[in-house]
Amino acid sequence: MRRIQALEVLAAHTERLPVVVTCAASSRELAAVADRPNHLYLLDSMGLAGSVATGLALALAGSPVPRVVAIEGDGSLLMNPNVLATGGFLAPRKLLMVLLDNGVYGATANLPTHATRVDLGRLADAAGWRVLRAEDPDRLGDGLAEAMLLDGPVLLHARIEVGNAPDVPKLLEDPVVIARRFQGWLAGRHEGRSRS
Repeated sequence: MRRIQALEVLAAHTERLPVVVTCAASSRELAAVADRPNHLYLLDSMGLAGSVATGLALALAGSPVPRVVAIEGDGSLLMNPNVLATGGFLAPRKLLMVLLDNGVYGATANLPTHATRVDLGRLADAAGWRVLRAEDPDRLGDGLAEAMLLDGPVLLHARIEVGNAPDVPKLLEDPVVIARRFQGWLAGRHEGRSRS
């Protein structure tokens, strides 16, 4: 499964959920698949998708938002592996991290990450996360459906192929504009739910 295939599956399952996306190719490719206001693209913030999503999941604990989704890469997660221990300790019930693991840093000529020998799913399991695994788009869709029924934190560890999708434009939007768009979407979701 290529990253863009995985992101197509994720976009189809998360249209009404807050999604925090790691930087570089993951953000660019998701924006190319479906650029939505519920996507918070963390441009130039490698290693922080899990931390931001953890904070959101804690902040939204009493809200009607059913799940907060982080889309993370193995290289990015290895920049901040303590998010696994933090998530396991704080146990945000609504936190779902989807780890797109290709074993390389895609932005640096595919240099290998430690994930070629370190199983990040096992690290998450040791830290107290529920861990699901996916190797293809069908299993990823099934895993997402299953994860939505589990109390978090949940890590859905998806193995993907090396390589970025061709001809995907750079995501050059101002991060402040992206954040405000996301805040507006989240506020609207609360207001709409509280009236119904």
